Amino acid sequence: MASDTKRAPKQKELIIRLLNEHRVMTIATNRADGWPQATMVGYINDGFLLYCFVARNAQKHANILRDPRVSIAIGSDAAKPLDIKGLSLAGLASVVNDQTEFDYISALRLKRYPEYAALPAPVLREGALKRISPQPASAAVVMLRIAPEIISVLDYSKGFGHTDLVTFSERDLDVRIGSLRHRWDNNTVADPSITEVPSSPGKGT
Repeated sequence: MASDTKRAPKQKELIIRLLNEHRVMTIATNRADGWPQATMVGYINDGFLLYCFVARNAQKHANILRDPRVSIAIGSDAAKPLDIKGLSLAGLASVVNDQTEFDYISALRLKRYPEYAALPAPVLREGALKRISPQPASAAVVMLRIAPEIISVLDYSKGFGHTDLVTFSERDLDVRIGSLRHRWDNNTVADPSITEVPSSPGKGT
């Protein structure tokens, strides 16, 4: 396993590419009884920030309100072993309460999941459909933002089982969220494949 910060910019570029290539992640939260709970959810990323929609009455929402620490795994199978790549990360989840951010990410999701635009508006009893409607109602659905603190990058092209660790300081994420605020407020949707990479790798401020 390597953690050379000199390679952090290239590692972060690979992280962005993998986040952009996938649409489904496994998120693990902590139950009150101590058992970890892992579920698969669709996600949208805006740079290194991950977003997902969950029902307000979902168990993972209750878990996160009590303990915001989450673990996430993203990856897929590969025909050749040396093509295996994936991500696992530890981060903090929070509920998005800013309506402009909620609307911005909802619009961004339609670019990531264009098939959702053709879905009919959900009726009240169809709770599951509320999370995949073109414009989820914030009264029934919660948008979560996951800010990574450390990401393990799995890359078999560098060797069997090779991983690199990339850490994110609180300042990195504060700067990143601040840089996106103007996009949320302007209500414009950027191409998710075009994302600037923070220039301040490493843990600490």
